[in-house]
Amino acid sequence: MALTTHPTFVRYIDRTRAYYAAQGYPTPYAWARHQDAPFAPLARPLAAARIAVVTTASPWRDPGVAQAPGRGAKAVWSGPTAPPPERLHTDDLAWDKENTHTRDVDTYLPLRPLAAFAAAGRIGGVTARFHGVPTDYSQRRTLEEDAPQVLARCREDGADAVLLIPL
Repeated sequence: MALTTHPTFVRYIDRTRAYYAAQGYPTPYAWARHQDAPFAPLARPLAAARIAVVTTASPWRDPGVAQAPGRGAKAVWSGPTAPPPERLHTDDLAWDKENTHTRDVDTYLPLRPLAAFAAAGRIGGVTARFHGVPTDYSQRRTLEEDAPQVLARCREDGADAVLLIPL
């Protein structure tokens, strides 16, 4: 069997930089870095913790339906965790469309598996809502507008921990 030189992983950083260069941006994309992120140990065991889920996918919208005024699909949104949505809108996001798909919602919004973990006692539970954040590539807007909204919603929902799932 011959060895291949094809990488066995997707080089997202390289692909993102190439994408922005192809769009005509004069400087390479700068990935956000937060050395002082306020991560902390759980205040209770995972088996007792309520988990919130945050995704970068958008709510499903039927083709041809007008978007709401304002940021529209680029605004923080929330949806019920039960029942989980059958589909979300992902086509406008930068994921590897050549090697994967997003037809299986559980692969990027694992609400059903988390509910099973809660039923088995592995986690304390899942919040009643999951939350979506836009991927508009504005670090300022993410820090100043979106993150505070998501934090407030997770606190309203009684979340002990948040599972962040970028797409």
